[in-house]
Amino acid sequence: MTTARRRGAVGRRGPSPEGGTVSRRGPLPGGADAAYDVVVVGAGVVGCAIARALARYPLRVALVEAADDVGEGTSKANTAILHTGFDAAPDTLEAGLVRAGHRLLSGYAAEAGIPVEPVGALLVAWDEEQRAALPGLAAKAARNGHHATRIVGAAELRHREPHLGPGALAALAVPGESLICPWTTTLAYATQAVLSGADLLLGCRVTDVVAGPGAPHRLTTTRGPLTARFLVNACGLDADRFDALLGVRDFTVTPRRGQLLVYDKAARDLVRHILLPVPGPLGKGVLVAPTVYGNVLLGPTAEDLDDRAATGTTAEGLAGLRDLGARIVPALVAEEVTAAYAGLRAATGREDYRCGARPALRYVTVGGIRSTGLSASLALAEHVLGLLAECGLRTGPEGPLAPVRMPHLGEAFPRPYRDAGAVARDPAFGTVVCHCEHVTRGEVRAALTSVVPPTGLDGLRRRTRAGAGRCQGGHCRPALRALFEEYGKGAGAR
Repeated sequence: MTTARRRGAVGRRGPSPEGGTVSRRGPLPGGADAAYDVVVVGAGVVGCAIARALARYPLRVALVEAADDVGEGTSKANTAILHTGFDAAPDTLEAGLVRAGHRLLSGYAAEAGIPVEPVGALLVAWDEEQRAALPGLAAKAARNGHHATRIVGAAELRHREPHLGPGALAALAVPGESLICPWTTTLAYATQAVLSGADLLLGCRVTDVVAGPGAPHRLTTTRGPLTARFLVNACGLDADRFDALLGVRDFTVTPRRGQLLVYDKAARDLVRHILLPVPGPLGKGVLVAPTVYGNVLLGPTAEDLDDRAATGTTAEGLAGLRDLGARIVPALVAEEVTAAYAGLRAATGREDYRCGARPALRYVTVGGIRSTGLSASLALAEHVLGLLAECGLRTGPEGPLAPVRMPHLGEAFPRPYRDAGAVARDPAFGTVVCHCEHVTRGEVRAALTSVVPPTGLDGLRRRTRAGAGRCQGGHCRPALRALFEEYGKGAGAR
């Protein structure tokens, strides 16, 4: 069992200076008395944001996750863009929440140390039909409250992006679109929720829910029973299946796979903006974008599947991406690919989120959260507070959240190995263990002893970038495993 370093006694309610409990195995904290005011099921970026919002109040809150870490599903495999919402379907819930979420997350990132780079986007037209669509897309952006877009011609487009492929006719310039670290965002929400009193119950799959009229929900989990007066479904790809446990059948999730390629940092100078295509019926299409880590991203594909666990890449999918990348930025195909991955998004057949309250059940569903969920996460959390109020939740007085400052993983920002003061204070921050990403022993140690530590090298990579570089951990893996042995036991991270 892993506990937050400032944990409080089980049963403590509300924002707590001691913090909540983090556990990954064994019986649930409190055993048969594991009773909560609100249980949020699903610790992706949206579920973690909801738990963080609830932790502001004198409530006993649990964030429950089947995996052994936060952000293990859709949240860890996206395009890492903080969207303005300029191209959302106007007058939808998604459009309003992405617009509000962009503002909220931009401010929160500055406070919490989440790297954000406002590079802007260019929606590139490659033929006359696409060029003719640009004024309509600009009008759509204006309806969504984004009035700063403008159409640029081929000459200006070429000046802005000199490595763009031949044939680009024009583009819609969209200031405000930004790069962000999705891993740090999810972890920051979870860390702040725990430090403020919420319990994080990992490795805890909910297998059944009994909802009696007026009685607390009784949840059967793989780690034992718990009860909740109010219940929030933030299960992502399994949101419809969780709904079914309570007899709710509003929508069906279709997993939509997106495969992506990550190019080496040597490709970074080839791309200055987020390069977007004119959107098609399956989504925003394939983009080329820098990342906050200094790489270049190409993708995603859009493949509707039946298998909700099909996160593998395919030769056909990656070959198709390379062909598209060769048209968008021809020089990109000569650069080294350091990683390929795939993520699944929850498509529901409607171009909007599927959020709703069931007051009779004291139950809220947060479903159909598409690729914009990261951008909308903080606004979604506030929206869910309103839905819970419709269900009868009385939160009590709002209190301050425990402050949180995350390790900064962005390449455009000061890194510990470059900080002479940090190295002088602790030489471990000058001892590089991952040479591709310049990750130091001090950073790894801090991750392994953090409030929500990793359980393996993949989780460590998301917290530090160790193993995410050109060799993909080929050289640093033994040193990282040794650090797990040295520090992981104390953190319960093995």
